[in-house]
Amino acid sequence: MNVFALWRRLDTPGHDAALLTANDGGFVLRGTAVFRHPAGPACVDYAVEVDAAWRTRRGKVCGFVADRRFDHTIAREAHGWSLDGVPIARLAHLLDLDFGFTPATNLLQLRRTAPAPGASLDLPVAWFDIDAITLVELPQRYERRDETTYWYAAPTVPYEGILELAPNGFARKYPQLWAMEG
Repeated sequence: MNVFALWRRLDTPGHDAALLTANDGGFVLRGTAVFRHPAGPACVDYAVEVDAAWRTRRGKVCGFVADRRFDHTIAREAHGWSLDGVPIARLAHLLDLDFGFTPATNLLQLRRTAPAPGASLDLPVAWFDIDAITLVELPQRYERRDETTYWYAAPTVPYEGILELAPNGFARKYPQLWAMEG
């Protein structure tokens, strides 16, 4: 299985490319986002490994923003989440990892939950943002409108909009932020 996407960033110059592949007992999402960050050029390589039920096992984020380099490992274990081996308190109830710099990680959450058309669900995630360099809980709400559209809201960011999915499950349109190319 190879599922891929290429997006153009809408709010600033940039692109993101992602590839989802099967691995031993699950899947791996890998990608690279390159964009203009307020501090300067940004290049972020990322990966998220999930089990066969689409629950996050671990993630990796490395790259640079202007002259700041970073390389982080994120893990979800029995006791909860850790960032670079340091436990992050109060996130153990969260099953999904979301990266704030890419539209790719929504695919994993939606594959795991698979809400039926007409269904709504609150889906908080462990959220990693390259500016904060920590994991925090990000409240999210998905309301599935039909086979390919969801009303999405993340009130603490704040962001809301209609996400349109491509046939491969990736977000085709992420209003005001990303649009799939090709």
